[in-house]
Amino acid sequence: MHHNFLFDLDQTLLDFHASEYKALGIVLKDNGMSFSDEIYQAFKAYNKSLWLELEKGSITRPELFTKRFLYIFEQCEGDSSGIDPLKINSDFIQTMSVNGVLMDGALEMIRKVKENISDARIYIVSNGATINAKGRVASTGLDEYIDYLFISEDMGVTKPDAAFFDICLDRIAEPRTSCIMIGDSLSSDMLGAKNASMDSVWFMPSGNIEESMMEYDINYVASSFEELYSILERWAGAAV
Repeated sequence: MHHNFLFDLDQTLLDFHASEYKALGIVLKDNGMSFSDEIYQAFKAYNKSLWLELEKGSITRPELFTKRFLYIFEQCEGDSSGIDPLKINSDFIQTMSVNGVLMDGALEMIRKVKENISDARIYIVSNGATINAKGRVASTGLDEYIDYLFISEDMGVTKPDAAFFDICLDRIAEPRTSCIMIGDSLSSDMLGAKNASMDSVWFMPSGNIEESMMEYDINYVASSFEELYSILERWAGAAV
């Protein structure tokens, strides 16, 4: 049996916001629209609210993609009347896919897990778009250490739904006790692990940590990659 590490991607291993900022600026300017830090912050906040709605099942992915760009067009200077929001969304995702940015220390930590923890398998579990996730993983060199990518767009279901993790476990083909979920999001990663009755590490926790750990049945918290590696090494040793 292996030690199966299920990593969230964005803000856990990759700096999603750095890639997002760069890509949004490129596609808006290419379409004759203005771009600024204020526009990005507006996009970021609204986009986050839409992803939460998707996690709840309140909207579909196409609705999310359409709404976020119709909203941001209203914040920009320039004529957006002839711009297809789904087309610019596609361009945005494609641009992000070749502009992956690692969290500082992420690659070194992943390398240590793969090389130093016996029988380690590393999986990506992400709610992102497939081309975006796979492209950014490849552009940063993470793909060398990844055994498989579970992407919600391919799977037809999103974290935190237990069905997402059922698909992962079917593919991994080992007991859920051999798996641990690592991620930054309470509503997606930690709730997903709870729904799947899987061990979890909340990475870069904030707010009322003790209360959140109880609510989401979180096993561990880590505030740095050094701390995270130590936890994963200890967990793997205890699982033997």
